[in-house]
Amino acid sequence: MPDSPARPSVAQALVPVGLLIGLLAASVYLFGDGSSSGPNQIALILAAAAAALVGIRNGHSWQAIERGISQGISVSMSALLILLVVGALIGTWILAGVVPTMIYYGLSILSPSVFYAAACVICALVSLATGSSWTTAGTIGIALVGIATAQGLNLGLAAGAIISGAYFGDKMSALSDTTNLAPAVAGTDLFTHIRHMVWTTAPSMAFALVLFAAAGFVAPTPGPTQDLAVVLDALEREFVIGPHLLIPVVLVLVLIVRRVPALPALLVGALTGALFAVLFQSETVVTFVDDPTLARPLALVKGCWIALFDGFTLESGNPALDDLLSRGGMASMLMTVWLIMTAMMFGAVMETTGQLQAIAGKILGFVDSTGSLITATLLTAFGTNVLASDQYIAIVLPGRMFRAEFARRGLDPKNLSRTLEDAGTITSVLVPWNTCGAYMASTLGVATLTYAPFCFFNLINPLVAALYGWTNISIAKLPASAPVGEDAAVTT
Repeated sequence: MPDSPARPSVAQALVPVGLLIGLLAASVYLFGDGSSSGPNQIALILAAAAAALVGIRNGHSWQAIERGISQGISVSMSALLILLVVGALIGTWILAGVVPTMIYYGLSILSPSVFYAAACVICALVSLATGSSWTTAGTIGIALVGIATAQGLNLGLAAGAIISGAYFGDKMSALSDTTNLAPAVAGTDLFTHIRHMVWTTAPSMAFALVLFAAAGFVAPTPGPTQDLAVVLDALEREFVIGPHLLIPVVLVLVLIVRRVPALPALLVGALTGALFAVLFQSETVVTFVDDPTLARPLALVKGCWIALFDGFTLESGNPALDDLLSRGGMASMLMTVWLIMTAMMFGAVMETTGQLQAIAGKILGFVDSTGSLITATLLTAFGTNVLASDQYIAIVLPGRMFRAEFARRGLDPKNLSRTLEDAGTITSVLVPWNTCGAYMASTLGVATLTYAPFCFFNLINPLVAALYGWTNISIAKLPASAPVGEDAAVTT
């Protein structure tokens, strides 16, 4: 074995990528909608094994690759824990009547003609205040999907509107981790980064809202089978409905606005949901447990406990409502956790063995102008989301690769930080095996490939960024006295 590993060729790096693409295509063909329930995970593991074999052939030891896998999966541990807590939160919030209350009021206020645009705006405001697209989808988003289901609306469009709004707020909020990460990687400051993003983000969101508004007016009106009065009556019959049940939602939003980390904030929300279930939905909890041998206090404890780990099951006699509100619990997220872990395994092997860098580095050979550099950065960030399955890697890796090139061309680092978010952050949710795509599909209950065509903001924003690069709109230059090349790459 050589003293130091050899650098992989692009051809070598494309072997595991090609295998992964082929296996994922076969998975979808053979298993359809169930492809994310195990088949995709096997595809990712086999592709990771192929990438490891390429690495070993080039001189990497298995021990080094294994350390890389451990480190890669550890990067996603925070996301995995948040995912589990969100499952618990969904379970207790349904049991406590929090989600049913949001659905009830939403059905009473939001009309189908304005639903998509309104859902996008609501999620944008919540995400802007919290800095978290995941929290927005796991709270307000769940209720909005419920409203869309009850009104017989297109769930792909509804989820696309929710995700578009959630990612707009996440991208522009100073509380967002990716919004802080991108300028740190590029070498600029937070508020310079946010101000510069307005150029690409604002018109993208405006265009998306026009499309959502148009969709609301041209979409077919729900048929007569969608009797909202029946759904409202069923909600009132099964749960106590009232504005006081929105307190857990307000509590979680306040905690996150006050910069309490997402994991403890969501855990507090889940436990508050359990408390509210005992206080306000005791009959529903006892009926859910359905164990006459237990004393009432023990039945209440058992019901909340079940909701935390295994979710809630409703048997109202209304199939649509039962399907909508029978969900949640940490157990409901385990399949997604499996998907994320195998995806991170593949990305870690590719990065540890240098294959990811080889593919991205090849792209630089085509860069001969500002427009091509911006486009290359966008494509690399999106490609990293596809290959590494993680938005953080999709920000950090292209940022490291292209930082010196931006400086060498005399471009202000805020151009790079904006470009990293214009693709790295918002395209992650469009990839089914990415942590973000898997999370949204699991949380909203809508498959990634079903909602992806309707994530108008997420699809438009990278195109606007590329257009600005080729036309030099809002492309800031470094001052003439500023250092260039590698020296600029360390200037903050």
